Amino acid sequence: MADDVIRLAEAADVPAVRAVTDAAYQPYVARIGVVPQPMRADHAADVAAGRVFVTGEPVVGLVVLEAHADHLFLDSIAVRPDAHGTGVGRRLLRFVDARARALGLTEVRLHTNAMMWENQRIYPKYGYEVVERRVDGPYDRVHYRKRLDPGAR
Repeated sequence: MADDVIRLAEAADVPAVRAVTDAAYQPYVARIGVVPQPMRADHAADVAAGRVFVTGEPVVGLVVLEAHADHLFLDSIAVRPDAHGTGVGRRLLRFVDARARALGLTEVRLHTNAMMWENQRIYPKYGYEVVERRVDGPYDRVHYRKRLDPGAR
C-alpha cells in the first residue's frame, strides 16, 4: 500500500489511531490545562462506525468524520509529530473536502481549542472561516466552516 493512500480504518488500526491521536494532541495538554477531547474519544467505536480514515503504513495521520444532513463535521485531524511538514495534513484536508462532496454535502465544519494557535493559522489557509467562539464545558473553542463548490472536484 502506498503511503499516500487514505483509507477507511479497520479494527486492527485502533492502536495506531490511539497512538497518533495521543502523539498529536499531547503537546496541548499543558497549554490548555485539560486533556483535548480527541484523546478521550472512543477510538474503537469511531472505527467500528466507519468514521475514521487513516493514511500511511504505518499510520501517520488520520481524520475522524461525522456526516450530518447539511454538513460534514471534521471531528478530529491528527498527524504524527515526526510527519509534520510532509504534506500529510494537507492531503487529509483535501480528502475531507472530497468526502463531503462524495456525500453530496457542500459544507465542512470543525472546531479547535482557542489555545491551539497553530490551528487558527492553518484552517483559514484552506478556506475555513470563523463562525463563532464558544465555551463548551472546559473547552474554549473556535468554530469554523468551509463552504464547498458542489461542482468542484
